[in-house]
Amino acid sequence: MKRNIKLFASFAMLTVLVMSSCTSYKRVPYIQNSQDVDLTMATSLYDARIMPKDILQITVNCPEDENATRMFNLTVPVDPTGNANGTIRSMSSQRSLQQYLVTNEGTIEFPMLGEISVGGRTKSELEAYIASRIYPTYLKQKPIVTVLMSNYKVTVTGEVTRAGVYTATNGKMNIFEALAMAGDMTIYGRRDCVKIIREDAQGHKTINEVDLNDANIIASPFYQLQQNDIVYVTPNKTKSKNSGIGTETSLWFTSVSIVISVASLLYNILK
Repeated sequence: MKRNIKLFASFAMLTVLVMSSCTSYKRVPYIQNSQDVDLTMATSLYDARIMPKDILQITVNCPEDENATRMFNLTVPVDPTGNANGTIRSMSSQRSLQQYLVTNEGTIEFPMLGEISVGGRTKSELEAYIASRIYPTYLKQKPIVTVLMSNYKVTVTGEVTRAGVYTATNGKMNIFEALAMAGDMTIYGRRDCVKIIREDAQGHKTINEVDLNDANIIASPFYQLQQNDIVYVTPNKTKSKNSGIGTETSLWFTSVSIVISVASLLYNILK
């Protein structure tokens, strides 16, 4: 009888520990059910759309007539700290290309063309539009127009290693890239409850929860982050305790203690 009680206590403890480990592990890996997700709707390349308060850098090039393109490529002098002061000076001073702040109405003032609407357009759409306005009215050859978003940034905060504001130099950033820049989640971050705060062109804000354990995040409209998104990683309830991923961990260890106590009590009674 005593031997059976000892075996029962050992088996119960081992079972609880194994189940606790499995439960915690399921909360850790990203995109777990990758074999079940349908990605047929996620085949198009992402191209961000220009929004109010974006800062654009626009260059116009025409190899056949470089002098004629200067009127479109305004420059501003740069002070010793590296900030343009907005005053046009001699071309002999240190200068940087003029940048354009998109108004709340989604417009910018562009040389020779005046006020143009840029809000809601993608980078490639704006490049094609400006080229069509310039050629053949101002240039005899079709120009090469390049548009860059200088302030494509997202904020990552909450349970990550390095909370901060991160900039995408290529004009796009997905949620995993943002987390990687922030040093990934800490062990206290909830993979199944990441909040994305997003503001649209009209100023409407939404809070959206995504589950990074679920591979369907790849096809989600929140997989690719928009400029100025805020990614908040929710902390789990065990942050103040050890390094468990969920409340089940604490419950399982409590169960272990109860089982051991009961087994010890029975053992002492039946001695």
